[in-house]
Amino acid sequence: MKVYVISDIVVTDQEKYNEYMKLAPNTIAKYGGKYLVRGGNILNSLDWNPKGRIIVLEFPSKEKLDQWQNSEEYKPVKEIRLEASSSKSIIIESGDLPF
Repeated sequence: MKVYVISDIVVTDQEKYNEYMKLAPNTIAKYGGKYLVRGGNILNSLDWNPKGRIIVLEFPSKEKLDQWQNSEEYKPVKEIRLEASSSKSIIIESGDLPF
């Protein structure tokens, strides 16, 4: 089952974050992940007030997401992200529940 990571990212060091943005996509793709949204304009936030840019990632499964997050190749890239930004994220499984 596909999973989605929705993150609100506040960049505190743009130069370092630029390095992260160069390195992260290849590590994500290696585990079947892809960007669906990468910081577009927020048109209406209703009851949510994001603090930074919104990122949405899609992975083919929670297992693939976990493998990526815990991979040796992502560890140094993750450290760059942690040094260059703060974020809040949620992980959602795809589904089609009735309302």
